[in-house]
Amino acid sequence: MLVEEIMKKSVVTLPATSSIREALQLLHKHRIRHIPIVSSEKEVIGIVSDRDVRDASPSILSRHDDVEDIQELDAEIKTIMSQPVVTIHPLDFVEDIARIFYDEEFACLPVVSQNKLVGIVTEKDMLYTLIHLTGTHVQSSHIEVKVPDVPGILPEVTAVFGKRKTNITSLLVYPYKDDPNYKILVFRVQTMNPLPIVQDLKEEGYELIWPKNVMGQES
Repeated sequence: MLVEEIMKKSVVTLPATSSIREALQLLHKHRIRHIPIVSSEKEVIGIVSDRDVRDASPSILSRHDDVEDIQELDAEIKTIMSQPVVTIHPLDFVEDIARIFYDEEFACLPVVSQNKLVGIVTEKDMLYTLIHLTGTHVQSSHIEVKVPDVPGILPEVTAVFGKRKTNITSLLVYPYKDDPNYKILVFRVQTMNPLPIVQDLKEEGYELIWPKNVMGQES
């Protein structure tokens, strides 16, 4: 899956000369957490988070008529923006940018093409995408199978599902603990009664991680 498939194309931005007050108003109005700061050519030159704005804003305990407090909000946004900004491309793979989110602990990433801002991806977008990639957004049953990590094992296992004409909505492959000789195949299948398939898998000699108990017999 590509970034361009999940990114938000309508992005709220500000120029570097905008005030902190303007940023605060936009964050509240649009209920967002980040605002990319762009040049007149739509180049990303910085980014401001709700935390940046909150830290730069007067305390709620301050007097509302305090001149210094008013001046703080009138300061230009470039005085608090983070730079340089890590950006991604519309044709990057979602799986690859997930690593960036994890390693760098970012909450959002601007999407840039030909040096111009074209979209944004947030943590929430990534979580929503993960839900769809794993098939948990539709009614389905969960089956986990432990298999040897050898070529050709995947079509062998899926053939068991094919005999039952069961639709596989998602498939994930995980390492099995610290043993490089095995993998875990995680299936989401469109059936509310997976027991016949599970029994077929057992009869074919596969070890079930989930569900463990089939028809009253422990694996």
